[in-house]
Order: sequence, then C-alpha cells, then structure tokens
Amino acid sequence: MRPALLASVVLALPVSLQAQEVRPVPEAPTAQPGVDDNIIAQPRDGGDVIAQPRDGGDVIAQPRDGGDVIAQPRDGGDVIAPGDIIEFAADQMEVDETGNIITAAGAVELRRDAWRLTAERIEYDRATGAVAARGNVVSIDPEGNQLFAESLDLTDSLRDGAIENLLLVLNDGGRLAARGGSRNGRLITLRRAVYSPCAVTDAEGCPQEPVWKLLATQVRYDTERHRISYKNARLEMFGIPIFYLPNFSHPDGEAERVTGLLMPNIKFQRQLGLGLGLPFHLALAPDRDVTITPWLYSAAAPAMQVQARRLFGGGPVQVDGFFTYARLTEFAADNVTEVDRGDRFRGYLGVKGRFQHSSSWRSTFSVRLTTDDTFNRRYDLDFDDTLRSSYALERFGTDSYFSVSALAFQGLRVTDTAGEMPFVLPVIEYDWRPSDPVLGGRMHVGANSLALTRTDGQSIQRALAFVRWDRSIFTSLGHRITGTALMRGDIYNVMDPQLATLPAYAGDAGINTRAIPVAAVDVEWPFAGNAFGGTQTVTPRVQFVLKPNQNNAGFPNEDSRAIELEDISLFELNRFPGYDQFEGGSRVTYGVGYTLDRPGVALRSEIGQSWTFATDQLGRAGDFPPGTGLDDRLSDFVGRTNLKLGGLFEITHRFRLDRNSFSVRRNEIDVAIGNQRTYATIGYLRLNRQVALEDLEDRSELRAGGRVAFARFWSLYGSAVVDLTTKRDNPAAVGDGFSFIRHRIGAEYEDECFRFGLSWRRDLISDRDFRAGNTFQLTLSFKTLGR
Repeated sequence: MRPALLASVVLALPVSLQAQEVRPVPEAPTAQPGVDDNIIAQPRDGGDVIAQPRDGGDVIAQPRDGGDVIAQPRDGGDVIAPGDIIEFAADQMEVDETGNIITAAGAVELRRDAWRLTAERIEYDRATGAVAARGNVVSIDPEGNQLFAESLDLTDSLRDGAIENLLLVLNDGGRLAARGGSRNGRLITLRRAVYSPCAVTDAEGCPQEPVWKLLATQVRYDTERHRISYKNARLEMFGIPIFYLPNFSHPDGEAERVTGLLMPNIKFQRQLGLGLGLPFHLALAPDRDVTITPWLYSAAAPAMQVQARRLFGGGPVQVDGFFTYARLTEFAADNVTEVDRGDRFRGYLGVKGRFQHSSSWRSTFSVRLTTDDTFNRRYDLDFDDTLRSSYALERFGTDSYFSVSALAFQGLRVTDTAGEMPFVLPVIEYDWRPSDPVLGGRMHVGANSLALTRTDGQSIQRALAFVRWDRSIFTSLGHRITGTALMRGDIYNVMDPQLATLPAYAGDAGINTRAIPVAAVDVEWPFAGNAFGGTQTVTPRVQFVLKPNQNNAGFPNEDSRAIELEDISLFELNRFPGYDQFEGGSRVTYGVGYTLDRPGVALRSEIGQSWTFATDQLGRAGDFPPGTGLDDRLSDFVGRTNLKLGGLFEITHRFRLDRNSFSVRRNEIDVAIGNQRTYATIGYLRLNRQVALEDLEDRSELRAGGRVAFARFWSLYGSAVVDLTTKRDNPAAVGDGFSFIRHRIGAEYEDECFRFGLSWRRDLISDRDFRAGNTFQLTLSFKTLGR
C-alpha cells in the first residue's frame, strides 16, 4: 500500500491495520480533510456550524436554535451522528486507488449498532454503501438470531440485502435453511426453504434426518411481528411426507403473545367415545388472553371449553369453564336402574385469583361450581367429591397475621344432601407473635371466630381467644427444658342441634362458654457421639401437661372429627384437630428419638406413648372415641422412621401399635427410588383402628407409580391405586381384598423438538352416569409450533 494513500485512509476512514483492533468508521463522511485540517460538523437539525479550535481545544459553542452539540471524536476522525458508526476488525486491510473500495480479509468482524457481521473477506464500497461478505459468513441481528451463508450482499446498515445458500438460526433453537433469499427492513424472504428445530446430527456427530421439518417454496419471516409464514409447505417426519399445508404460519421463540390455533387434543373415553379438541388461543392484550376449545365426541353431544386469563394491576385472575347441552342420566339407589332426566345444560365453572392491595393486604378467591354431581368426573376434569369456594382478605405484618374469609361447599357424593352442606361466613383469624421476648420467652396470641350455617342441619357461631407463652432453657448437663403456659376462652351459640349429622357431633342448644387453662413442661436430653462412621444422637423426651378434667360435653364438633394419633401430634397440647374439641386431663408423654448422620446416609426415628392421669365415668380419657388410640389412660404407641441413602433412595414408615395387643393399627410405608428420569414410588396404607365414630373409615390401600427411561428419548410410565380393604376390615367396603380403583400406563417419546405420548387409564369405580371404563389419550407436541 502506498504511504500517501495510507494517511488519507487513516483520517477519512479510521481503520487500524493492527489485527483485531476496532476503530470507528463513518457511514458517510462529510469531508475529506488533510492531515492538519480541522473537521467542521453540520448539526443534524440545521443549526449553526460549530468550529473546532485549531489548537485542539474543546467545543464550547451552543447552536443558536438549541440544536444538539455534536462532539469531535478524540481520534480526529469525522464527526458522526449517534447510531451511524461502523466498526471494523480484520487481520489485514486494502484500499483501492480511488479510496472507495475497502477490502478486509482474514478474521473480519464488522459491527453497526447491534448488528454484527463476520466473514473471511468483506468488501465495503464507500460510494454505494454496499457490503459484500464472502466465506463462512455469520450475521447476527439485534434479537440474537444468527444467519450463516457462503455469500452475503448487504447495504451498509448490515440489515438489508441478498443471501445465497443460507442457514438462519433463531433464538428458540429453530433453524431455517434456504437456497437463497433477501432481507428488506424487518422482512426476510427465503426461497426453497426448510424449517426445523430438530438436531441434524446424532450423539456421535454423524448426520441424521431431523425428526420433523417443514419444506416450503417460500418462507417469510417478519422479525418485528416474530412470525414465520409458509407458502406451499409440507410437513415431513423422519423423511416421510405427512400432510400438505398450502398456507401456514407460526410464531418464533421471541413472540410473547400470539393469536392462533394450538395443537389438537385427542382422547377416547368410554362414555364419550372419541373426542377431538381444537384449541384456539386469542392474545387480546399483553395482560389478557382467552383459549377456546370446541370438543367433538363420537358418542356424546359437542362441548365447549374456555379458559380466560387476565393480569390486573393487583394480580392475576383465571376463569375456567366447560359446558355442553346433553342428556343427564341418573341412577336409582341400587346404582343400576337408570333414570333419564333428558337433555339439559350441564357444565362446570371455576374462578380463581389473587389481588395484592398493598405490601401488607391481599385478597385470594376461588369459585368452583358444577351443574350436577358427576359432570366433572364424566368429562375428565377432576375426581373431587366436594367442591369448595372461598374468599379471604388477609393482612401480613412483620409479626402478625389477620384474615377474614368465607367458605361454601358443594357435595358431589350420592349421600350428600344440599341442606346439610355448610356455608361459613365469616371466618376471622388473628395471630400475633411478637419478635421481642416476653419474660424471657416467646408470646403467641391468637383468636378465631366463625358463623357456620346450614339450611337443614346444625348451625353454630363461635368465638375464642388464647394466649400462649413458651420459654426454653439449657442446663449445664445438656437438657433442653421448655415451659409452656396457655389460657384460652371460648363462647359458642348452637342452633338446631337435633339436626346434626350424628348425635355425637351435636352441641347443646343456646350459648355455652368455657375457660381452658394449660401448663406444660417438656424436657429433652440429647446424647451424641461417633458411630458407624458418622454421628448418632439419642434424645429421650418427657412432657408433663397439667389441665383440669373438664370435658367437651355441650360443645359441638364441626372441625375436630378426623382424629389421628401420629408422631407429629403426640406432644401437642391438644391432640384433637381443629378448635371445637380440647383434650382434658393431665398427662405425661414420653418418647425417644434417634438420628444417624454419615456421608450418604441419614436416619431419623422416634417412638412415643402417653399416660393420662384421670378418666371419665366410662373410663375414657379426654373424650376421645374408642379406636383412636387415645381413649384409655395409656395411649397406643406411635412412631416414624425415615431413611435416606444418597439421592436415590428414601423410605418412610409411620405406625401405631395397640397398647395391649401390639396389633398394628396404622401401618404406612412410602418408598421413593431413582432419579428424575427413572424412578419408582410405592405407598402402602393400612388403617385398622376400629373407630366406631369417625369420619375416616378403616381401609387398606396400595399406591404405585414410576417411570423408566430407555434408549435415548423413550420412556414408559405407569401408576395404580389398589383397594386392599376386605369386608372384615370394613363391612361397608365396596371390594373384598384386591380391587383396582384406577391404573394408568403410557409411553412417551421426547427429544429437543418433538414429543409424542400415548396413555391408557382404566377407572373401575362407577358413579351414576360415570361408568367404569377405559380412557386413551394421544399427545403430540411439535416444539416451537402451536404453543
């Protein structure tokens, strides 16, 4: 290169000849000054020209019309408006005799704003602004999409131009390959193009046919709308044409909200036949959308499913609905004789949401309603036997909680009576736990109030408040001694107790009050030492509870029915759940805990029992019903053991042993084996409590589930629930020893671009017009399409 020409290039187009050094280049220089000339810039708004002092001083003049001050580049180059900078980096540079053609070779990199272009060779025509890139060309746009080509002709914006033999890699992993194309503004047009997000090489790096791809004579990619449109396209899977798409479009991975069809749902159910769901998603605004899914069935009337979502300033709200006009068939008490109720409107409505009113206050609500008992189960929405609607206004303080809520229930069991379902309004809860110690201990203040109303049953009104104080001290021998004092006061108003579901749950009509004082001392004495290559700890524990022998006579039982003596409730001050019943009499509770910690092994175990000092006239302790394990002075034994071996195995065993015969009254085992891809879970439960009066019946149940991953992308999965209850265990049991309730088996293929699944579920419990039978479901997902 001639020395005289080199000086001119450095000034007019400041590009370094040193490898990989980036220097600014003007898109269209306003002057060609000599080595010692000054640069005179014209403000873009037409204001006065501001001169650069010959001594290199700062520009200080302000345009008279208030225009922008254009700064002088520190390296003496031309004045360039913001956004009009082209940056070069190259191993070597050449400039022709006229100075208009600049050629960069080697590892060439060219930038303009957020656009980036790399190639083996780039030619820049300063006169026309044309950029020609050749050899391993890579163009990256501001969104991060990458375009690979052998040759690329662009304008100096690095955006518009023509491309040959290109590959466009999108942010979502999708790839577009084409024989040629062009870009004009936001629109990229490709000819004879192929789209696929699937891998084209296998695990060893060898070429392979993508799982699926779209081939089209023309593809238009709108980078602003984030939409890819196809003309005369066909879908191929494993190289086999599947179907033809004359016109088709889908969003790219950058599209946040798009209106269009989603992937169809295909399902076969015994009572509905073959079902096809065609979801259509409406992106109404950035904060709201609606998905409408018409369902067509071969053995039932069509149905409509709707989901609407909106994000308000305070929080989200979601509405779910499923509706149809179809025949309702009920069954007589024998569950065999059909009663035809004719065609009618049937459906389900669900609404849920949360509003954050301030940093402390929020509202949460949920509404669940159905037109008839079996609709949700018949249309595979859920298997709940009770629907609950609720509203709660809550306040969260630094050390307090307050809420006002309401509850309503819809019973779906054949034995449920509408008039016996309660409506609760209001439920008021208050909880205060001051952070500062009180008399060296922790204070807990709480209150509860509710009004529970039935149109054909017992109604109650309740208000209570309590104060609890706990303080723990440690002795020099290592004892942890915790003292507790509690004082609670209750007032109840009971109406229509003669209409209570069971007489044992009824209270005395009118107003009843009670005061409940409790004092307790809890002593723990851990012994720790080295054992089995780790650390073991043995912790004996004794608790003394002092309380008057008052019972719960005259008070209703609405929330203390599901009594279960467990390891987590053994040392509670009140082993009744809820508020309505409170355990009376003084007692001593004792037990021992054991832990072993070593690398890869964690063992936790505990067992305990209690002794009550006083009983009532019938010999019962604390008003507990027979069979609960707490109805005598000496309680049943309860315990729990948990063992973890690394991250691949865990087993938990909970049990209750009869205090006299050592018969197992509760036996519950849960096992988890495996990792995230291949795992198995097994659960076994046997309740042999012989409870004469209790909501939960005795039963035996086996639950199993798991997934096995094989090959590279395939997996098998399944689950089952088996009723093991015999007539001897429970005379009211439906089965007698081994009856499947529900089981499911499925197979699934999933890779980076495609998911296929087929599952079979069999329900074996019929309920009126929901009949036991098979359900088959097909799942197809072309990733990046129809999401």
